[in-house]
Amino acid sequence: MSIRHGLLALLDSGPKYGYQLRTEFEQATGATWPLNIGQVYTTLSRLERDGFVAGNGADDEGRIRYEVTDAGCTELAQWLATPVSRQPRPRDELAIKLALALTVQGADVRSIVQKQRTATVRALQEYTRLKRDADEGDLSWLLVVESMIFQAEAEVRWLDHCEARLVRTASRGPDRGRTRHATRSGRTTSDDAADAAHTTHGGRR
Repeated sequence: MSIRHGLLALLDSGPKYGYQLRTEFEQATGATWPLNIGQVYTTLSRLERDGFVAGNGADDEGRIRYEVTDAGCTELAQWLATPVSRQPRPRDELAIKLALALTVQGADVRSIVQKQRTATVRALQEYTRLKRDADEGDLSWLLVVESMIFQAEAEVRWLDHCEARLVRTASRGPDRGRTRHATRSGRTTSDDAADAAHTTHGGRR
């Protein structure tokens, strides 16, 4: 999501000052996406340049109230109607970390997985507490925190899968592991050996 669409969504309910927009944005997202006021005003300037918002002039304190234009309403509606794209895939720091750890001689990748799982479970417990303490009427925050809970739960399951795969790979031993490496064509040395035996025995296995 871009900040510009977030601000358009907030302006849909009526004109607001920049500081109001920052406060409401952080309230709606549970402060999981903190904004500094410079980001807000820079984005508002670009939205005004593109014709999506209009400033109503400064008040006695020099503050400008912004309101969404018809073009801004159209842009907002289009954003809301467009599914979030999974392409290009976002970088997953944890997956990349584990993948690269496997290339480091002497790295205890299973220990890395276990430590990460502990940290993720701790975060999951905190997210669950936040949901329990949330006001049932604060739907925006509940949706955000529940998303965080589901993502943490999925990460725990994936880490369990990673550890199980590491255990299986280690149980094969280094020689067998090398034997089962697939070639670029998708075949393995074990596949070639099986084909050779099939041919030698007249097609019988």
